[in-house]
Amino acid sequence: MTTDHSQPGPFKSAGEDLYRRACEVITGGVSRNTVFRRPHPFYAASAKGCYVTDIDGVQRLDFANNMASLIHGHAHPAIVEAVTEQLQRGTAYTMATEAEFSFASLLCQRVPGFEKVRFVNSGTEAVMTMIKAARAYTGRPKIAKSEGAYHGTYDYAEVSQTSRPDQWGDIHQPRSVALAHGTPQGVLDDVVVFPFNDVEKTLAILDQHADQLSCVIIDPVPHRVGLVPASDAFIEALYRWTRENGSLLVFDEVVTLRVAYGGAQARYPYRPDMTALGKIIGGGFPVGALAGRTEVMKVLDPRESKVLFPHSGTFSANPITTTAGRVAMELFDLEAVERLNALTRKAMDQIEEAIRLADVPISLTGAGSMFRVHLRATPPQTYREAFQPKEVVALINEILDYLYLNEQIMMINTCACMFSTPMTQKEVDILTQAMLNAFRHIKPKLDKVQDQIPA
Repeated sequence: MTTDHSQPGPFKSAGEDLYRRACEVITGGVSRNTVFRRPHPFYAASAKGCYVTDIDGVQRLDFANNMASLIHGHAHPAIVEAVTEQLQRGTAYTMATEAEFSFASLLCQRVPGFEKVRFVNSGTEAVMTMIKAARAYTGRPKIAKSEGAYHGTYDYAEVSQTSRPDQWGDIHQPRSVALAHGTPQGVLDDVVVFPFNDVEKTLAILDQHADQLSCVIIDPVPHRVGLVPASDAFIEALYRWTRENGSLLVFDEVVTLRVAYGGAQARYPYRPDMTALGKIIGGGFPVGALAGRTEVMKVLDPRESKVLFPHSGTFSANPITTTAGRVAMELFDLEAVERLNALTRKAMDQIEEAIRLADVPISLTGAGSMFRVHLRATPPQTYREAFQPKEVVALINEILDYLYLNEQIMMINTCACMFSTPMTQKEVDILTQAMLNAFRHIKPKLDKVQDQIPA
C-alpha cells in the first residue's frame, strides 16, 4: 500500500524514526516494495500464530502471512523446535544433507507428478530454473504465458504482468509488455502472451510459434489475473497442444500448492511436465523448488555425460529451510488442508453476506485457503476484467488502510486474504465485521467509480 497516512496528533511513532534512519542505508528504506507505504512502513516486533505486533505495540490479525508463505502462521512450536535443533548442528555446508533427501521424499510422495525435485531459494528462482530447464530440454528459445500472470522477477517471467489498456493490444494478439525499464527487446520477442482461460484465442496464438516454444507456463489460480481457477477445458487444451507440438506444460504453484493436498494441479487429470514451488514449502524460510518428470529433470543431472543445464546455488537445500519445510508440510496434512479450506469458504460466505448488508457492488474470487475482493458486482474472469484503473486502486488502498489502521487487519495489497492454520471461527468473525465496516466506509466513493470498472 502506498497511500498517504499521517499519525494523529503530535505523536511520532518508533516506526517513523526507524524509517528515517533506514533511508540512509537502504534504497527507499525497504528491501521489498510490497512493504512500503507513506509516510513510512510499519515495523514488526514479534509474531505468534495469526497475530503480529509492531514496534509501537499494536497487534494485528494477519491475513497476509508474508505474501501467502506462512501456512501455519508465525512461530509454530514444532517448526521452531526442529529448526532450533538443526541450528545447533549448523546452517549450511558444502555437503549434501539428509534433510534435503527427507524433504524431497515427502514432496514426491505427496504429489503424483513429482518424480524428481531440485531445491532453490525463492519462487522467482524456481520459475527461472524451470524455464531454463525447459529450454535445455527442448532446445527452443521461447516461452508462452498468460497476460497479467505474476511469475516472479525473472525478465522473461515478468513480461505483461502489469499491462495497461494503452499497452496490451488486441485480445487476439496481446502484446509482450516490459515491466522493468531497460528490459531488452530480445526478451520481449521470446515471450508469447495469451489470454487466460480462452481456449480458442490461446491455441491460435500458440500455433503461430509452435516450433519455437519451449514451454507454456500456467499458474492454475493466477492472483494478478483475478484469482480465478483455470478451467478444465483450458488445461486440457494446453496439455494436448504441448504433447502435439513438442513443448512442455509447466505450472507455477509457488502460491497455489496450498489450494489442495496435492496442489491446484490435483483437480486436473493432466500432470504438468514440471512445477515451480515456493512460499509454504519453506516453513517460514526462503525457499523454492522445481519438481517434475525424471526425463525432463535429467537436464540438471551431474551424472550425465553432457549436462545440458549445469545448476547450483550456495544456499539451495540448506538444512534449516529443508527441515522447516518438511515439518510444515507434514503438519499441513489432508485433514489440515480440508479444515482450512472449509474455514476459508465460511469466511467467503460471511463476507458475501456483508456485501449484501452494505449494499455495495463487490464480489469475491478464490480457491482453497485464499480469496480476493473485487470492486465490481460480478467476479472478473480475465485479466482485462480484473484490471484496476488508478481510481479503483486508490479505493482499494483506502479499504486496506482502513482495515489496517482502524480494524487492525493485515491483508495482501490486492485486497486478498491468505488463511493460516492457527485461524478459527473467531478470526473469521473479526474479519467479517471489519470488512462490513470497511464496505460501509467506502460505499459513497465506490458508487462514483463504477464507470471506471472494466466491463
